[in-house]
Amino acid sequence: MTPAPIALTIGEPAGIGPELAGMAWAALRGEVPFFLIGDPDHLPEGTDWVEIAAPDEVSALGSALPVLPHRFDGPRTPGVAQPAQAKGVVAVIERAVALAASGKAGGICTLPIHKQALQDGAGFGFPGHTEFLAHLCDRTDVVMMLAGPQLRVVPVTIHIPLSDVPRSLTRDLLETRIRITHDALVTQFGIPKPRLAVAGLNPHAGEGGKMGTEEQTLIAPVLAALRKEGLSLEGPMSADTMFHAAARQRYDAAICMYHDQALIPIKTLDFDRGVNVTLGLPIIRTSPDHGTAFDIAGTGTANPSSTIEALRMAWQMACARV
Repeated sequence: MTPAPIALTIGEPAGIGPELAGMAWAALRGEVPFFLIGDPDHLPEGTDWVEIAAPDEVSALGSALPVLPHRFDGPRTPGVAQPAQAKGVVAVIERAVALAASGKAGGICTLPIHKQALQDGAGFGFPGHTEFLAHLCDRTDVVMMLAGPQLRVVPVTIHIPLSDVPRSLTRDLLETRIRITHDALVTQFGIPKPRLAVAGLNPHAGEGGKMGTEEQTLIAPVLAALRKEGLSLEGPMSADTMFHAAARQRYDAAICMYHDQALIPIKTLDFDRGVNVTLGLPIIRTSPDHGTAFDIAGTGTANPSSTIEALRMAWQMACARV
């Protein structure tokens, strides 16, 4: 059984999202069935698009970008966000989630939003896309994974100061992140027995307590308990030796203790093709790993690589669930 097509949300219409949509369609035509939800008036001039009334029309189309129209207030203004369009941006995300939840879309891929514009124009009360999606799906625990062709990483703590990491890192948090990652690798990535590598917090994974004790008092006990349930876990590992080519062959995803420990290796390995994946939702959600790029919006110079990979990954995940 073939999954339903992927819903691509247009994101902030004044950013690079509209042009990325057309570029992605040109690259993935015939490989990944997807459709854009947004206002076609905000697509760059010359974009070959066709209006659809429902996602199931995508398979019958030719070479034009399929668009499920959702009109925004105001004209196209690349590089300058219009607060009047914010409610439309939010509604597009809600519409995509509803389509995915009903099975009419195989998953969603979200182009970047601009949080300040959403706050100013729609009273958006969420830190970002991920938290809003969790709210729409009635989930409290979700996980951010960054994935690329060579590596998948999950940070246990995310956007907090480094000085706050030790006290924010708890047994419950670590266990939840590991469980959600493990389950998603099984159900959404089609890996029957995932292998997870878990980094230590301190240099050399604490070196037996000489450089910190979190590995002994917190990380190792959590791993030991989960191993008894049958999870394949290696660690706590020294983070400086777990990302070279040979080491990466021994695991399917790396669990890291803080933001930069996770993101530096994947962005170093493949900066342009990293994909943001939200785990723990009842739907598939991917996103390119970049922002709205107002400084180049409308110039046609945006790099579509991450969007292409995000759509490709959403489709692969949808196929793994069938």
